[in-house]
Amino acid sequence: MTLKDDHVDPGHKQSGPEHTPRLRLKPKAPQSGYVDGAWWPHSDDLAAELPDLLAVLSVRLGPISRVVYRFDEWSATPRKLSIGERVVRLDGYSIQPAHTVEVLGLNRHSLVLLVVSPHADPEQAHAVMMTAAGPSNALTVDSLLTTSAEESDRRISR
Repeated sequence: MTLKDDHVDPGHKQSGPEHTPRLRLKPKAPQSGYVDGAWWPHSDDLAAELPDLLAVLSVRLGPISRVVYRFDEWSATPRKLSIGERVVRLDGYSIQPAHTVEVLGLNRHSLVLLVVSPHADPEQAHAVMMTAAGPSNALTVDSLLTTSAEESDRRISR
C-alpha cells in the first residue's frame, strides 16, 4: 500500500492574498453540516474576488482546480481564471445551491462556502459568518441566513 501524499509540491510557491478576504472556516475536522464556512465578498465580480480567496483556501486544499458557483448570483464571469501559473475552471450552474460556492482542490478535497451578499449589513454579515463557521453547525444555507440575521437584529434592538 502506498501512502497518499496530500502535500503541495515544495517547488511550487504559494502566493498570499493581496487583500485578506472576509472569510470564516470551520476548524479542520470531519465534515459536518451543509457548509464549511462563510465568505463575504466585497463585490459581485467573482473573477475579481477569487484570487485572494483562493490564495487563502489553497493553504487548506492545496492547488485549486475548480470553483462551482450559481451563475445568476454573480456578474458575467469567464470560464477560466489564471491565478499565477495555474488555470482555475469557473463553472456556473443554475442548479448550484443558492448563496454557495464550492472550491475544489486538485487532490479532490473541497470546501462549500456560504456566500454572504456583498451588500449585507456588517452586523448581520458577521453574525452569519460566525454561525456558519461554528464547529457543530449543521444548519441549512437558508436557515443560516435567516437565523443569523434574526439574531443580529435582536442584538441591535437591545
